[in-house]
Amino acid sequence: MAHSSASPLSIDYLNSAKKQFAYYKLLGEQTINQLPDEALFWQYNAESNSISLIVKHLWGNMLSRWTDFLTTDGEKDWRNRDSEFEDDSRTRAELMDRWHAGWDCLLSTLDSLQGEDLQKEIFIRNMGHSVVEAINRQLAHYPYHVGQIVFIGKMALDSDWTSLSIPRGNSKNYNANKFAQPKRKEHFTDELLR
Repeated sequence: MAHSSASPLSIDYLNSAKKQFAYYKLLGEQTINQLPDEALFWQYNAESNSISLIVKHLWGNMLSRWTDFLTTDGEKDWRNRDSEFEDDSRTRAELMDRWHAGWDCLLSTLDSLQGEDLQKEIFIRNMGHSVVEAINRQLAHYPYHVGQIVFIGKMALDSDWTSLSIPRGNSKNYNANKFAQPKRKEHFTDELLR
């Protein structure tokens, strides 16, 4: 009897990674959707990044890392990382086109992976990574930048901010509601990181 080289754990890992990426994509979108256009391009100072620049950097990284993921180096020769921090988009539509292009590249690549692919080696800047290491690397990198987007959004909106988490002072009620429900498997739209 032939056995697949993919373990149930491999499939669980891929599903978990997809769920986590989708959750952070959602957090970024919920922030961007709250903001007026001018807040998307605001910079605290010359050394800080606007939301637009962060999105441009995520877009460049995602296209580079996830295009031909298993077969070419993750740092493509056509990527110009330095230009990702020079803003050239001035509309919400341009920003969102980049946002969706990057995430679509990432998520479609993850959808194409099979459990046995986790055993393969890929390269980023000529340095070998297991597929799991490469995914984990981006699971640390992208939420870092989404957190920056959320932080800028909270600064821009101040008291008009709609919480993406448990609102201040509501933890007790939130937990009471959760513990009043039967145990169940959580989905990414639930409050995963509260």
